[in-house]
Order: sequence, then C-alpha cells, then structure tokens
Amino acid sequence: MIETIVHLLVLFGLVGTALMVFFFRDLLAATLAAGFFSFLVALEFYILQAPDVAISQAAIGAGLTTAIFIIAIRATTRYEGEESR
Repeated sequence: MIETIVHLLVLFGLVGTALMVFFFRDLLAATLAAGFFSFLVALEFYILQAPDVAISQAAIGAGLTTAIFIIAIRATTRYEGEESR
C-alpha cells in the first residue's frame, strides 16, 4: 500500500515537473526543473529495484546535463524570447 502511494507521488511529481519545464520562460528555472525531473526518474528507478540505472540517471541526467545546460545559459540569454547580447 505504501509502495503504491510512493509510486503515485513520484509519478505526479514527474508530471508536475514536466509541465513546469514546458511552461517556464526563464531558462534557468526550466533547467532546474528538468534536473529535478531527472532526479525523480532516478528515484523511480531506485524504487523499481534498479539501483545501477538510478545511479547512472542521477549522475548523468540530474547532475552533468543540468550543469552543462546552466553553463550554456550563462553564455546566452536567460529568458526565452530576449534579444541576444
């Protein structure tokens, strides 16, 4: 019963963060939401008893990809639709 509730909470969190990524116009906020989405995917993999996949997802998806996106945003504009520098 508790496992089902945790699964549902993670799945609702995934849907919520995916909507945040879609609707945010601030690219930094969208990148952080995407990083949190990747963290929730890693948590779901861990709950599904795939810890090796969860570690890979957390390291690459939530960590490295988010860092690369933040570095790329620093080199461009932060808000969608702004004129470039």
